[in-house]
Amino acid sequence: MHEVLQVREIAQADGLAIAEGTAGIELMERAGAAVATLVSKMAPAGRNILVACGPGNNGGDGFVAARLLREAGWQVTTCLLGEADRLAGDAALAFQRWAGKLTPRDRIDPSRFGVVVDALFGAGLARDIDGPAADFIAATNRAGRPVVAVDLPSGIDGDTGQVRGAAVEALATVTFFRKKPGHLLSPGRRHCGPVTVADIGIGAGVLARIGPKTFENLPELWLRDYPRPRPDGHKYDRGHALAVSGPEMATGACRLAARAALRIGAGLVTIAGQTDALRVHAGHVTAIMLRPMETPADLAQILSDRRFRAAVLGPGLGQGAATTAIVETAFASEAALVLDADALTSFAGKASRLFQPVQGRKPPTVLTPHGGEFARLFGGELAGGDRLSAARSASLQSAAVVVAKGPDTVIAAPDGRAAINANAPPWLATAGAGDVLAGMICGLLAQQMPAFEAACAAVWLHGAAATRFGPGLTADDLDGALPGLLGELVGN
Repeated sequence: MHEVLQVREIAQADGLAIAEGTAGIELMERAGAAVATLVSKMAPAGRNILVACGPGNNGGDGFVAARLLREAGWQVTTCLLGEADRLAGDAALAFQRWAGKLTPRDRIDPSRFGVVVDALFGAGLARDIDGPAADFIAATNRAGRPVVAVDLPSGIDGDTGQVRGAAVEALATVTFFRKKPGHLLSPGRRHCGPVTVADIGIGAGVLARIGPKTFENLPELWLRDYPRPRPDGHKYDRGHALAVSGPEMATGACRLAARAALRIGAGLVTIAGQTDALRVHAGHVTAIMLRPMETPADLAQILSDRRFRAAVLGPGLGQGAATTAIVETAFASEAALVLDADALTSFAGKASRLFQPVQGRKPPTVLTPHGGEFARLFGGELAGGDRLSAARSASLQSAAVVVAKGPDTVIAAPDGRAAINANAPPWLATAGAGDVLAGMICGLLAQQMPAFEAACAAVWLHGAAATRFGPGLTADDLDGALPGLLGELVGN
């Protein structure tokens, strides 16, 4: 289930399922049953369960869960945000079936319950939460009791993951049919806890009719395109990758990228740079080749050999006109390009000089900005806003695949596809990790993996490698964790 549906698409899915003959109340009954199943596994024996319901369909799911939990022998207390006589449609029918009393919200102390079920607001929240609802959410968070959120923790925007005024801090979340972006994008992901996706009877044909273009970055998204060496192949079949080095005292970043490109499967990797820098590299590498490059013209000569299928520029390259000239020279080649770090910062204030060549070239280009680099290139912030829309817009503007890096990295393609990555552990935020990622993407492009899929695969493997290594990780450790992962994914 790697497809991710935006709020309007979830509403469309519900509507299509109903049009195909599934009553809305039946979808609600199945949703409530999924919630009740999870709550019954989490609730301490003999403890009362609080189900806090809102005025819409999310509250209807809550009333179904409350009824089923009561029928299973649990003590259940319910409260309603709003007036019962204002409930409408399926939510009103679910309340009638509950047929139990409501406890006034102002008489409830959430700390007295074994589990709190948050069924106040779902993914379609249209405004910031304030007033009594915000007060109740604050009291629930202070209580420190396990909270199960229905669909999304109340207060989390379903499309952006942002907090709308106040938001429930859930221990676990149950959603339906498919995840929403808010389950994966920060801070929503932190508020959700583990997310269970329940099947409520919406068929696969509905998904096909919607045609989603947003995905959770999982191997199912890119594994069929992952390059696998042929039994009768040789190293040139797997591509030659080039990493362009910075000066003598800034060689480490390039070396991290080059090692990663080789480890992820490129048949050959060469580091190109000035002679004094190559002497430093020579003391650290063995399987990676070295080639002198004193001027942009030298780079043009190197890349005229079409066996160089991909190049990574930026890690440790230095900022300024010299780097701009190197990047512009690379644009004239037939190599796929990964532009990172200094190769991006050097175009701050002159982004059109970067974007126009990308728009005119056939080989793919991948840009890998972190938040600051993104702001300097695209004039917008990634943090605290709609990261998904921002990454999509940047990809369309630049005609490149954009890897908007962060704890919830978004990979966007010019055709509108986007993937949200959710497997990065916090210790991956370490110096040099981005250089490794750029090299991994370059190594996959050298093997002629499509650019969007290559970027998605590299980002996921990057996070998985960090998780496998564990706390204490440094960037030097990442490529060493790849062989075991690759063996599990694509065979030994």
